[in-house]
Amino acid sequence: MANKSPDTWYVSFELPRGNRKHARATETFRSEVEAKKFAEAKLAETQHVTAGTLNPHQPKRTIAEAQILEWLEE
Repeated sequence: MANKSPDTWYVSFELPRGNRKHARATETFRSEVEAKKFAEAKLAETQHVTAGTLNPHQPKRTIAEAQILEWLEE
């Protein structure tokens, strides 16, 4: 039996320049509230933050960089 994650939200963000292996990282969260708190903290470090729901969560949501501030205020 596959081990299913209870997480339904993700936040993806740009990593600081320097000695890095990847340009972006992603964290997952059980709730939208947790994802919003994390995204808000990451915005203090970079403007390049996106978020959304993980498949197969319905309804599917994808929040682009340009929509992050509006999403945080919902």
